[in-house]
Amino acid sequence: MPARETASFRIYGLDCAEEVSLLRKELSRHIGVTEISFDVLNSRMAVEFNPARTNTESILEAVARTGMRGENWQQQSGSPDGFWQRRGRAVAAAFSGLTFLAAALRQGLVSGDFLGLLLSHGSSEGALSTGTKALFLLAIVSGIWYSLPKAFRALRDRRADMNVLVAISITGAIVLGEWAEAATVAFLFSLANLMETWSLSRARRAIGSLPRMTPSEVSVRHGHHEHRVPVDCVPVGAIVTIKPGERIACDGDIVEGRSAINQALLTGESVPVLKQVGDKVYAGTINGEGALEVRTTRPASDTMLARVFRMVEDSQRRRAPMEQWVETFAQYYTPAVIGIAFLVAVVPPVLWQASWVDWFYQGMVVLLISCPCSLVISTPISILAALTAAARRGVLIKGGAFLEAAARMEVIAFDKTGVLTVGEPEVTALTPLNGYAMNSILARMAGLEQRSEHPVARAIVRHAQTLGIEIQPVAGLEALPGRGAQGELDGRHFWVGSGRLLGEKRLSSPEVERHLDGYLDAGQTVVACGTDDEVYALAALFDRPRPEAHESLERLKRLGIRKLVMLTGDNERAAAEVASQLVLDEVHANLLPEDKAAWIASALERYKVVAMAGDGINDTQAMSGASIGIALGAKGTDLALETADIVLMSDDLSQLPFLVRHSRRTLRVIQQNVAFSLATKAIFLALAMFGAATLWMAIAADMGATLLVTLNGLRMLRPSQE
Repeated sequence: MPARETASFRIYGLDCAEEVSLLRKELSRHIGVTEISFDVLNSRMAVEFNPARTNTESILEAVARTGMRGENWQQQSGSPDGFWQRRGRAVAAAFSGLTFLAAALRQGLVSGDFLGLLLSHGSSEGALSTGTKALFLLAIVSGIWYSLPKAFRALRDRRADMNVLVAISITGAIVLGEWAEAATVAFLFSLANLMETWSLSRARRAIGSLPRMTPSEVSVRHGHHEHRVPVDCVPVGAIVTIKPGERIACDGDIVEGRSAINQALLTGESVPVLKQVGDKVYAGTINGEGALEVRTTRPASDTMLARVFRMVEDSQRRRAPMEQWVETFAQYYTPAVIGIAFLVAVVPPVLWQASWVDWFYQGMVVLLISCPCSLVISTPISILAALTAAARRGVLIKGGAFLEAAARMEVIAFDKTGVLTVGEPEVTALTPLNGYAMNSILARMAGLEQRSEHPVARAIVRHAQTLGIEIQPVAGLEALPGRGAQGELDGRHFWVGSGRLLGEKRLSSPEVERHLDGYLDAGQTVVACGTDDEVYALAALFDRPRPEAHESLERLKRLGIRKLVMLTGDNERAAAEVASQLVLDEVHANLLPEDKAAWIASALERYKVVAMAGDGINDTQAMSGASIGIALGAKGTDLALETADIVLMSDDLSQLPFLVRHSRRTLRVIQQNVAFSLATKAIFLALAMFGAATLWMAIAADMGATLLVTLNGLRMLRPSQE
């Protein structure tokens, strides 16, 4: 298989679907390019290519042939340099508006009719003085200064984009002597483009603020000395000191100190969380009043914050079905409306001997409203704003497709341990059997469990450490997914695991059954251990439901989620004990990972959108098979976080009702934007067909609609507080 490389580029001038189409057309002909993706909101293009056949310089040359300018993403500074590049559009729009106003005032003072210039068309060209025409011409040129080069490129490539349509309409208006209307169209077009650029910049700034939230340097301890070191140079395992009030620069574990940490940036939690020795801290969070020493566990490029930012960036490439529908619709809509414009201009004069001038004018009005900019741009802005707002709240959604799917969820399945429960079970009893000593048994059990991320395994290790028992090393350790673990201890095969594993070993006895039934009747989780010949001990553990679980599930039911289900590998009585305190429709216990995945597959045959919420390796198979995989982030395993489509960074189930409300609100905003855009265009098409529309009204309606739907989409930057 040939090698593939991916490069990202900043494309200056990439701000609409037309530019995307132009770049895609040019690069698809470029030898060696295999895949192209676009992030219009950040003016970013990613290209996958065969390095044996092309390179980044050649790709940039292809970009230049479209009339746009590109540079490697790593080298870009975030915004074009120079006053005219940053403020040119604003200056041009302002100059267009001022010269138009001056021309209108001059003509109004001469004729005494200020409103007649705009409210009617067909005025005699000779009625305007040369000075007034010159002012109108200045307003026109400055208004279309930035769009005219794009219009020429589109004509060269035989495309009819909005720039071409505006240029044709303005030219036609000048030919007809409608100088005032031509200038009005140019000014409104430049103003709307300026406001659209501002709206896009606001969305870009919102997402771009995430990676700047860590210090550039950190204090690293070397023996009794400290040195300030760039964060990128801090190795894994280094000891860094965090002063009170300082923003934490690295992910790591606290080795000394105790302090309250503000984790709002990552998790959305408004209340600082108390952290002490052994707890994890994350880059970008803020230390409270205590000094800390932290052993780093990840390089700066792979901190939780860096991963969140990459996931948010990548999420923009996973387009929602609604977004794909809008783009497909636009491909057919624009040619259809151009055809209608031709018919409007030609049919009435040919069939009914109507005025060619009047109906040519109405045809230009139809052309102006044919570009689907308001349709195309509003959907990605709404989705990006919603994704960014959710990330600030501690809910990481990995794409518009999953945001839309969350709005349509019908069933949510939950793992029990660590999801519906606190995830920190405690060993409540340990019963040695067959005369074995408790400390010896616990040392073996902890040795087998110490490498596992499962909450039950962690509880056993924690219990051994609390009692000061030295954990016994294990040879040939092997995980048994959904059941336990096994390995070699003192030359013998030793195992530890669930009641299911105990049943597989066929080592039951009256004494084992008596203790087992007693623990199960109390609703506790049971872990057994032993060799292939006998059972050494039974341990009982209990994990209480999360404090917020009951209320969160009730709110999900009130929001219309049809079914809430628990899927657990725990025994039936332990599952029933937890379920009795929660609002659940079904409980399925004693499930292996493949059993959970099978249940999800069967549910998808009955329901359209099924979500699976989990936090461990045992849940990843079911999560990947569900319509949406939801992981609890802070305690979830790396594999669960990578598998999940949505991550609750705060490990807070109350974020699930927020997710449902937020995604539904986003879908409503998108639907509002699409309906408003189509309704506006339909109204002006009807007006044009009856000969009642004017050019300036059409441009105001089209560009105004684009601006309004963009601003409506940006409302999603502030999530609902209901």
